[in-house]
Amino acid sequence: MTEAEIKLEYAIVDGAKKDPAKFGALYEKYFGRIFKFIYAQTDDEALTADLCSQTFLIALNQLHKFEFRGVPVSAWFYKIASNEVNKHFRKSKSSKVYSLDEMHARMLVEQTEAEFSDDTITQLVNFMKGLPAEMLEALQLRFFEDKDFKEMAFILDLSESSVKMRTYRALDQLRKKFNVSVKYDGKK
Repeated sequence: MTEAEIKLEYAIVDGAKKDPAKFGALYEKYFGRIFKFIYAQTDDEALTADLCSQTFLIALNQLHKFEFRGVPVSAWFYKIASNEVNKHFRKSKSSKVYSLDEMHARMLVEQTEAEFSDDTITQLVNFMKGLPAEMLEALQLRFFEDKDFKEMAFILDLSESSVKMRTYRALDQLRKKFNVSVKYDGKK
């Protein structure tokens, strides 16, 4: 997002603090993205709908506490969603189930210089499902949600260096297993 787009969204949040109906514009813009983000971690449509609704309800109820942190408003929604997903799995004492599909695997493959067969894509999906949840979440935010490291640090409540390390470790495991390198422009 550009600086102007970020400022526009902050203006919408400020307006929604006085008139909650204005929050609807942000809800409409980000509902689908947050839904996909949660669904990838639950693989359960009903649970995703509940957690997504809870995410936006919390955001609406916490508008008065929202303050500028130098990241897009969407990062705040992702952070709330991530916290709600983690809270659900802590309460249920079960583990996240990443729903990594072929489309996401192909998106990651597009970041490489290598040609992958359909069989290799299937192997990649199975390999990634075996990665620790923290690494998968970092890959999901970085490559599937197109978040920069600053946003990822905000969402995951970690330092930028910790987020980079987590992402690079996951990429290193992929590189070792599949003998490819993921393109990285160094800007994000």
